[in-house]
Amino acid sequence: MSDETTRVSARVDGQVFDEADFESLLDVIRIGAIDRERDRLLPYELVRRVSQTGFGSARIPARFGGEGASLETIFHRLIRLAAADSNIAHVFRGHLGFVEQLVLDPDPAVQEKWFARVLDGALFGNAQSERSGTSAISTKLDRTDDTVILNGRKFYTTGSIYADWIDLAALDGEAEVQVLASTSDAGVTSIDDWNGFGQRLTGSGTTIFDDARVEPDDIRPYADDKDRDAYIASVFQLVLLGVVAGIAQAALDDTVAFVQPRSRIWGYAGQALPRENHLVQTVVGDLSSAAFAARELVLSNARELDAAINAKLDGRGDARQFLDARLNVYRSQQMVLPLVLKATSDLFEVGGASAVGNDFALDRHWRNARTIASHNPAIQRKRSIGDYELNGQDPQWGLEAPPAHTTKEADAS
Repeated sequence: MSDETTRVSARVDGQVFDEADFESLLDVIRIGAIDRERDRLLPYELVRRVSQTGFGSARIPARFGGEGASLETIFHRLIRLAAADSNIAHVFRGHLGFVEQLVLDPDPAVQEKWFARVLDGALFGNAQSERSGTSAISTKLDRTDDTVILNGRKFYTTGSIYADWIDLAALDGEAEVQVLASTSDAGVTSIDDWNGFGQRLTGSGTTIFDDARVEPDDIRPYADDKDRDAYIASVFQLVLLGVVAGIAQAALDDTVAFVQPRSRIWGYAGQALPRENHLVQTVVGDLSSAAFAARELVLSNARELDAAINAKLDGRGDARQFLDARLNVYRSQQMVLPLVLKATSDLFEVGGASAVGNDFALDRHWRNARTIASHNPAIQRKRSIGDYELNGQDPQWGLEAPPAHTTKEADAS
């Protein structure tokens, strides 16, 4: 058994974080996952219960009262949570990313303020994107002598419907800034209008800011630190891959549970146990291997990011470490996504028409994995990797330039 799965106790907000208690909660989450997804029941209470275990505060350094857990530990727990319910795991993406930003914040006063709130149970959502034909930000701050007001409309605001605070990008005059807005303000409204066919319970729809009041101290310019940006971007991407790895494990668990009690397989007279059929065994073997490979790639990336960030915090950081770590997250994206998508499609071969029944909901694994795979499209990252290998061009996070030689002039040359 991996050391990561053994019982671990750590001080979290005056309570003991206990892996056994966390595992018991995962059992509760797992039991209702199909019904919640089928009936679109947002898991407000379960998200809070996960937060209360210390899952969202585990990265906070011990000197601030946290567990000081490694990224590898965080991602091991994330994968297990995603195996119980990928929606709930995905909800924490913005929160985990925000905590990592705090870990790197150079201002101890800012760290102490926000770490304390996280330890008190505050949950953070994320709201960067807007639904428009451009990547420009239109959400803006308006200042008077004694107040700052936020107005705008965001989409893909994963986790914000469950959150106490929302981390977002807005314009302060001409400058793009980071804003932390409290969801307790009457001017902040999150709507469950995400209409994707997967990850339906993540609250990845609209959040509206209508004259929402913001504290001036909760507005900050974005740090000009390429290593930091590379690290944070890698963590955000790796959370998605960790959720997909959990989906692969859930698909394996559900497929085994579907096959084991069955006593008949299509194409055989009389009783023929599917679990003894070599074709069914092959499908399950592929699914098991996909879940293993996805998990190990994610944990390997987490260990590499651990090494890079620890070196930076110790004052011996190496930009090359961050470049390599980011490239390797991109490379893992190319492997994890197609591997899990194929496995969660092929799993239906274990049962013929009976495997597509709504009661088993085996289709949710492919739908959820496909939905996550469409976020930060892997095909863009694949090109970035090739550009790096061929031309030494560092990969860029966010929007990229179109491929070279697409203009009429280039085509004529």
